[in-house]
Amino acid sequence: MATFQSDGLTLSYDSFGAGKPLLCIHGFASSAKVNWIDTGWVETLTGAGYNTIVLDNRGHGASDKPHDPEAYYPSAMARDAVALLDHLGIEQAAVLGYSMGARIAAFMAFEHESRVACAIFGGMGMNLINGLSDGNDIISGLRAPSLAALTHPTARQFRIFADHTKSDREALAACMETSRQPMARADVRRIGVPVLVAVGEDDGMAGSPEPLAALIPGGQAYVIPKRDHMRATGDKAFKTVTLDFLSRTFA
Repeated sequence: MATFQSDGLTLSYDSFGAGKPLLCIHGFASSAKVNWIDTGWVETLTGAGYNTIVLDNRGHGASDKPHDPEAYYPSAMARDAVALLDHLGIEQAAVLGYSMGARIAAFMAFEHESRVACAIFGGMGMNLINGLSDGNDIISGLRAPSLAALTHPTARQFRIFADHTKSDREALAACMETSRQPMARADVRRIGVPVLVAVGEDDGMAGSPEPLAALIPGGQAYVIPKRDHMRATGDKAFKTVTLDFLSRTFA
């Protein structure tokens, strides 16, 4: 992967295809490869004619991994995304985020509106505002000596995922402390770009998509059928509705 600098950190990214730029921001404990390449998103988006840019967030993948929780507020990671656009000479892009990546995309759309043509919030509904109730359990699970002693289902799920991706668990624990910062309801109402809010029907982590979309002037909700938080990521129906949304808002 290529690299760029942001906030004193070296971060990794890759770019595929040609056409209008679309920046993909992955979820917690994931990476550009796991979230976007392995799930077929890059193939789908480049096939539809987009220059698809994937980023390893700070604390993840091949990017630098600070252990200080102060490094992981959503506004800081949104600035990383803007720094990548600056590095590539891109004035404005569509932004696709999943889970934590959707939270970053929301802060990016609010705080750097001129850089965002439209946004897709995958795996993030009303918990953008309400926060993540399982966050402290996830932190405990990441810092536990082993998986064997963990009983909390979400903590186990993320510990297994972190071990599978060979992540720096202390960096992830630091990230979880602050990256889940809720967005103020008043700020959500002021997001001025078109937004698709897509959440799995069986997703117990994201919160409902419909009330979040209703708060955003250009919001549209979609429920991904028969999918939970993890299995919705690369879902075909999610891809189809995203391409339709992009055809209407990023032509």
